[in-house]
Amino acid sequence: MLKCDYEVKQIDGDYAHLQRIDRPEEELKLVARALLPIEIYEGCFLHYEMMQYSMK
Repeated sequence: MLKCDYEVKQIDGDYAHLQRIDRPEEELKLVARALLPIEIYEGCFLHYEMMQYSMK
């Protein structure tokens, strides 16, 4: 099961652009904000595990 951390690089309306911390060379991941914690902001860090995002 995938476990990784992301940085919120940009919030664009109903979507957020996430950068994987351990693979910064990869493209940004576009994720619907409905799947993310409500309190996110640009520059915060998220942990992904078991198909859920949580604030780190």
